[in-house]
Amino acid sequence: MTGRPMMRSPGRPGWSREVERRFWLVIATGASTEDAAVVCGVAPAVASRWFRQSGGMSPYGSPPPVGRYLSFAEREELALQLALGVSQRVIARSMGRAPSTISREVRRNAATRAGKLVYRASTAQWKAELAAARPKAAKLAANDRLREYVQERLAGVVRTPAGEERPGPKVRWVQRRHGPRTDRRWATAWSPEQIAQRLKVDFPDDEVMRISHEAIYQALYVQGRGALKRELTACLRTGRALRVPRERRRVQGKAFVTPEVMISERGAEADDRAVPGHWEGDLILGIGSSAIGTLVERQTRFTMLLHLPPMEGHGIEPRERGGPALAGHGAEAVRDAIVTSMQRLPDQLRRSLAWDQGAEMAQHARLRIEADLDVFFCNPHSPWQRGTNENTNGLLRQYFPKGTDLSRYTRGDLDAVAATLNSRPRKTLGWRTPAEALNDHLSSAQVAVATTS
Repeated sequence: MTGRPMMRSPGRPGWSREVERRFWLVIATGASTEDAAVVCGVAPAVASRWFRQSGGMSPYGSPPPVGRYLSFAEREELALQLALGVSQRVIARSMGRAPSTISREVRRNAATRAGKLVYRASTAQWKAELAAARPKAAKLAANDRLREYVQERLAGVVRTPAGEERPGPKVRWVQRRHGPRTDRRWATAWSPEQIAQRLKVDFPDDEVMRISHEAIYQALYVQGRGALKRELTACLRTGRALRVPRERRRVQGKAFVTPEVMISERGAEADDRAVPGHWEGDLILGIGSSAIGTLVERQTRFTMLLHLPPMEGHGIEPRERGGPALAGHGAEAVRDAIVTSMQRLPDQLRRSLAWDQGAEMAQHARLRIEADLDVFFCNPHSPWQRGTNENTNGLLRQYFPKGTDLSRYTRGDLDAVAATLNSRPRKTLGWRTPAEALNDHLSSAQVAVATTS
């Protein structure tokens, strides 16, 4: 390699496309950005930057080239053999390649160091990808009339029937999705699909005025397409600043919920209410991030309420990164409240607990151990799987209406309300009260223990 003309380096190599391609393949399986970073061996900050710069969309629409082009693995093998002093003809024979292919690869893609060519696999891969790039101008960037049409239907001004402009509230774009209970940008807000299909109606004979809805999405989300500004994503119905990978949408539920803790794995005795000790739980929410936890026993309808007061500093100082939720109904607070309530009960009344997939149950593994209680999760958007609890929450709204501050109630207040519900006769219990039904079970259990001992 010595003595050959030195190549002008196009700059410092970045991350290998192989690593980035692998990152997007992992993302396509539904994994989070952090998990994909671990799999690919890159820093979470790097993975997050890749995801944001691409708008949540993989820039690799086609599979990597194969066949006539050397792969990264072949380049690694080539670099190793050259370092051992093996001739290029021997290397070509062992790799099943033509000698000219190996010679051309070393000449074109070697690294320039100290005035000579040194072949390195990572640098060679990077140079090959630069040479293979064939950038194509986006359709919206090349057609001004089409771009103006799309932009007007997407982000046009809202007008009255008389044509008077109504700009709506002023909203600053912060490169994030809009938050709850915040103003949204007013715009014409046609969906990309509506725009793409309407073009055929407005321009039936002009084939130039055609674009797919996916091309509009890419123009919005993919940085560098150069047609539409990313801030126009605020005009979409969802307002997402980043696209959500398709497989990630399909993977419903929380990361801490695994198949073995789904409600379908709960025993039949809980489904038919054959024995007591199977509970359903949830939170009822109020203003100011206030909440009260509810626990209802499936057979007797006995209710216990969890006191979840806000923690010190709530509403005054920001939450510490990685720290507990200051509102008082984070995972740690809910776990401790359930453990405290369950430890007051005998073992036969601690069989299982069914909850929805809220983040407040992220520490269900510790709860299972500390409370000696099996925890199961309902399917997303399936409140009927906790029907007893949902019905009880409706009764509790008589005392804790929606839109009120629930943090003002003390533990004594909650105990009083729970006692009131537990002393109401229920038709499903033969007009007995939940307290009487629970006491009957405990009495019969004590008699059974005395008889067998």
